Amino acid sequence: MTMKILEVKTNLETKSIISLVTKNKAKLPSINDGWRFNFSKHSTGKDYETYILKTDKTPEIIEGCLIINTKTPFQVYMAFVEVAPHNKGNEKKYDRVAGCLIAFACRQSFINDKEGYLAFDVLEDKKENELRLMKLYSQKYNGVRLDNSTTMIILPKGSEKLINEFLK
Repeated sequence: MTMKILEVKTNLETKSIISLVTKNKAKLPSINDGWRFNFSKHSTGKDYETYILKTDKTPEIIEGCLIINTKTPFQVYMAFVEVAPHNKGNEKKYDRVAGCLIAFACRQSFINDKEGYLAFDVLEDKKENELRLMKLYSQKYNGVRLDNSTTMIILPKGSEKLINEFLK
């Protein structure tokens, strides 16, 4: 799927693509590369699909990575989502990477007859980091926290908004 992310330095949209990674066909990001998660390790689950986001400008560089499970009963489950280290903080190269990946996961929910429901857990070392990240997911990506748990869900209307904002 093709979409546009924003190059921060120029404030110009850059054509990018999210593609499914075929098992053992691509080197996935890892902790050794400065990423937070080891995507090769986590993408081995039977029902998990791994996607990477790259730009047309630099197709050899992964800008973001996503692992989802579409085989859950009621929703797609977003197991891992991360933007590349060079897309974090004040000096990031591209913006909108996380939004595109999350919107893509929401789209997969509609495609897989889960009606647009996307679930995920926010797990951080410190409680204050969890709460800060949950607040971000609520404000920026329409996430709703379930009870007092670390589980969040994006409801169908929120999914539609993200798809329209980031993928169209």
